[in-house]
Amino acid sequence: MSAKKNPLGLNALQLKTLTLLQELARLPDHAEPVDDGVMVSGFPNPHGDHFHLGAHVVLARDATGFSNPAPWAVLERKGLIRSMFPRAAVLTAEGQAYDTGLREEILHRSGH
Repeated sequence: MSAKKNPLGLNALQLKTLTLLQELARLPDHAEPVDDGVMVSGFPNPHGDHFHLGAHVVLARDATGFSNPAPWAVLERKGLIRSMFPRAAVLTAEGQAYDTGLREEILHRSGH
């Protein structure tokens, strides 16, 4: 039997926010290992309608959760992050492993 998609019932904003936090955790300039996961910080600021995240381009509309405390609170309550909103978040092992199904949808290859 395959694993249920989105077993925690996260909404679209929560899934997008978690996807971007997971990507930040892969980037040395934004990630720092800590005892209970990976601390991510240094959230990128959009220029125009997008921002760069490593080798990817992300549309600003897909990152509104970075400045909204609501998705952070839900992700923390479900054990996926430890929130230090709006400065940083510790992505727990569960948060790192959670399959949001959105990586290819919101992380676009950079053309410049």
